[in-house]
Amino acid sequence: MKTRNIFLYISSAALLLIAVGCGNKDAVQAAKPQPAGAPVRIATVASRTMPVELQAIGNVEAISTVSIKAQISGQLMRVHFKEGDFVKKGQLLFTIDRAPFEAALRQAEGTLAKDEAQSLNSKLDAERYQGLGKQGVVSKQQVDAAGAAANAMAATVAADKAAVETAKINLEYTSIYSPINGRTGSVGVKEGNLVKANDVPILVTINQIEPIYVSFAIPEQQLAELKQYSNTKSLKVDAAPQGGTQHFQGRLTFIDNSVDLTTGTIKLKATFDNAAHVLWPGQFADVKLTLKSQPNAVVVPTAALQTSQNGTYVYVINQDLTAQPQPVKVGWNVGEDTVIASGLQPGQRVVTDGQLRLTPGAKVDIKSGS
Repeated sequence: MKTRNIFLYISSAALLLIAVGCGNKDAVQAAKPQPAGAPVRIATVASRTMPVELQAIGNVEAISTVSIKAQISGQLMRVHFKEGDFVKKGQLLFTIDRAPFEAALRQAEGTLAKDEAQSLNSKLDAERYQGLGKQGVVSKQQVDAAGAAANAMAATVAADKAAVETAKINLEYTSIYSPINGRTGSVGVKEGNLVKANDVPILVTINQIEPIYVSFAIPEQQLAELKQYSNTKSLKVDAAPQGGTQHFQGRLTFIDNSVDLTTGTIKLKATFDNAAHVLWPGQFADVKLTLKSQPNAVVVPTAALQTSQNGTYVYVINQDLTAQPQPVKVGWNVGEDTVIASGLQPGQRVVTDGQLRLTPGAKVDIKSGS
């Protein structure tokens, strides 16, 4: 084997000497080892319709948050749900001891009945005195006094009726119902404890999460563009909880009436159906607000973009498989792609991986999977 390898080496050297002796420069050039190109991966510049988006970090908020408190004082007899349950509007949540309020109602009704009887007697007396006064049997002062007593009893009856209504309302307050559809939090007062009207701790907090808000802010410089498009159509908003893979579609439903002077931003809110209850109050979310769709946009993978002291550029692959830096003006990002405002044409090939090995005019070796 060693003899054979030596023979092949001598044969190659002999061929090179013969080529030189014959003056064949092309053969000499072909016999020299050619340098390998830098390995790169490439992508083709595309032209397609792309959305014009504003991106921000948002926060999920409940549409409505209700803190449930007792409106009367008494003993909490029963809690009709479990912490964390979803409850419907009108669903019974708590029951407070009814006995004292039922007694108060009966007392008020009894007082009303007594005063109604006295009022009727005072009215009849006033009518009798009025007749006797016309006959001159009693003085006008007595007639007026009888009329005033009748009016006083009528006012007392009206106050008694209000007391009965108050007692009925207080009796109704012994049953506490949910004012909204939502999810309950932790129960602040357990069964058997005394509760006081409008006291702390609150009984429970309910968050309405279907539908739900995602609030976010954009720089005030983008407000004019936002108003331009929001005045003519409903704008779509995409939200994805941070750390998650699901995306949800909603609509922009709120633009604040002033710019925050401390941050120079304006607050926006988008509404999402949230039927699956994936969006949760307090979560952070990646938000994309779509203003319009741009047809025939020039698009490259974001990985192709490079930055230098002179700005942003990409490496373009020429027909002879050499790489040439090309300055570009970037428009906006959409996912893993970037819209190029100027500097590239559809159909050109750009390097997406391996730029660190390249210099202007360097040969490239295009790897598969590009």
